[in-house]
Amino acid sequence: MAATASRTTPFSSPSSSSHPTFPKRIARSTLPLSHQTFIKPNHALKIKCSISKPPSPPATTTTAAPATSEPFVSRFASAEPRKGSDILVEALERLGVTNVFAYPGGASMEIHQALTRSSTIRNVLPRHEQGGIFAAEGYARSSGLPGVCIATSGPGATNLVSGLADALMDSVPVVAITGQVPRRMIGTDAFQETPIVEVTRSITKHNYLILDVDDIPRIVAEAFFVATSGRPGPVLIDIPKDVQQQLAVPNWDEPINLPGYLARLPRPPTEAQLEHIVRLITEAQKPVLYVGGGSLNSSDELRRFVELTGIPVASTLMGLGTYPIGDEYSLQMLGMHGTVYANYAVDNSDLLLAFGVRFDDRVTGKLEAFASRAKIVHIDIDSAEIGKNKQAHVSVCADLKLALQGINMILEKKRVGGGKLDLGGWREEINVQKHKFPLGYKTFQDAISPQHAIEVLDELTNGDAIVSTGVGQHQMWAAQFYKYKRPRQWLTSGGLGAMGFGLPAAIGAAVANPGAVVVDIDGDGSFIMNVQELATIRVENLPVKILLLNNQHLGMVVQWEDRFYKSNRAHTYLGDPSSENEIFPNMLKFAEACGIPAARVTKKEELRAEIQKMLDTPGPYLLDVIVPHQEHVLPMIPSNGSFKDVITEGDGRTRY
Repeated sequence: MAATASRTTPFSSPSSSSHPTFPKRIARSTLPLSHQTFIKPNHALKIKCSISKPPSPPATTTTAAPATSEPFVSRFASAEPRKGSDILVEALERLGVTNVFAYPGGASMEIHQALTRSSTIRNVLPRHEQGGIFAAEGYARSSGLPGVCIATSGPGATNLVSGLADALMDSVPVVAITGQVPRRMIGTDAFQETPIVEVTRSITKHNYLILDVDDIPRIVAEAFFVATSGRPGPVLIDIPKDVQQQLAVPNWDEPINLPGYLARLPRPPTEAQLEHIVRLITEAQKPVLYVGGGSLNSSDELRRFVELTGIPVASTLMGLGTYPIGDEYSLQMLGMHGTVYANYAVDNSDLLLAFGVRFDDRVTGKLEAFASRAKIVHIDIDSAEIGKNKQAHVSVCADLKLALQGINMILEKKRVGGGKLDLGGWREEINVQKHKFPLGYKTFQDAISPQHAIEVLDELTNGDAIVSTGVGQHQMWAAQFYKYKRPRQWLTSGGLGAMGFGLPAAIGAAVANPGAVVVDIDGDGSFIMNVQELATIRVENLPVKILLLNNQHLGMVVQWEDRFYKSNRAHTYLGDPSSENEIFPNMLKFAEACGIPAARVTKKEELRAEIQKMLDTPGPYLLDVIVPHQEHVLPMIPSNGSFKDVITEGDGRTRY
């Protein structure tokens, strides 16, 4: 007889108090997907909520999805026993999963065998489990659908840790499935045993250890629902090998049972709340929008709001693309490396509309000085973010899409036949700053400025490419100098800042968006951390273009050394000290080893032609762009500084 399921679950029992036990999360960027059906399931998603007087499902969450295609046809007869691994794979199929990023091992072999029997799920084989979960993130970030990755027990599972932490920080819907040692061996320090549920408890939205094969259909459905509803995040499912091998007849009609979680999902905003916000907007003389990752699914509503009001828009790193960078009302990015005029606008505003943001330290700097003159309106889907870092004058815990729809309706009623708010003087004041402090950079004779390389890429792709990055200077330049037009065009590790993210994220984006131009703008330090994924790109023949800004250094750390440590180099040179005139390692050899065409460019006059060749070459391509390590990312507000501390001049050629 199968063991009773023992799951690490935060959900309250039907008889629990009105305070559910779902843990309050901390410090995460927001990316609500709750209004969106993430899949096209072939069966209705059933939800059982047995608390007394069950609340009606909030409008912010899709709790049932009617079938939109023909009924699902199983490979098995309805009463035919099949392995737990086959039940797992069929559960994924029924939820509409078509791509997974899975690396096999002893404890997950059964799952891979089952995947070979699936006619609808494609496995994109990464060359490292971290590459697999970063690829799943790239898939999710670029498509809005949940990304799925699979790894074996022990080191395979622990290799997922950085990706899980990254997905939680940036609110990315990922379902990670790990094999585990057989149930009888759990807790015995068996070969490749790691208590991955315990290891990942604080870096997942929720996780499960399946101890009963009959629980697989329900738990998989719950995992996808939790990952994509409310504030999205990663969910881990750990499955012992003997459960994968156990025979059972699945019950596909068992409802998910999440009473505590459902009770905590935010309700639609009230009309009184929205009327109050509109009143503040109409009274403001210097309003500014501060939008983040939680706005990605509300782009149309945000654009309409700006049409109605004419309020300028400053974006966080995670919110780039929510509002078109090239629009006249865009202030581009704010924060530590944001534009002077975006930070000026926030510093001088009298109303700050903080939509889908978490007041991250890289945005605010010194909290007490951030928007100190402004009334603050904070709308976010996660109650844990309300008042966590910065106290708002008006706060609404709700789906931003619904809130903006309501605000726009009120504005349209109040301003029938009227124009935008009278903000001409405020916009002119900001335009003075735009002309005084435009984004720019200095030249290095005939050497290639990294900012120039990104500008050329933007021009040649017409700003339409999906761009992924690693972490460091190249990441900030890609945020500053590529003109993003739409949401989900910009993929980067924001909260965690995980180097090595760019290349595998580009893989996921290419899988999710066949036919799209996908470019990994990377640095040599980040690129080499997951360079093995070149093999995946070649084998899958993914048309990923790699623009490698190679300065032979850990550029961002070098910049801080220049500014704050008198240019003392502390292990930030990545080349060969015995041969500093040579480029080391030779990135072209990595590409050659994987059969990927590659070239190197060192002179400015050759850059445009080489980037065009990269874009014109079918399939993958690596362009190694040699750039000077003395360049700095500017503007820069030092950590815990304020707008008055902004740095706009200098680079590594200057002594500080």
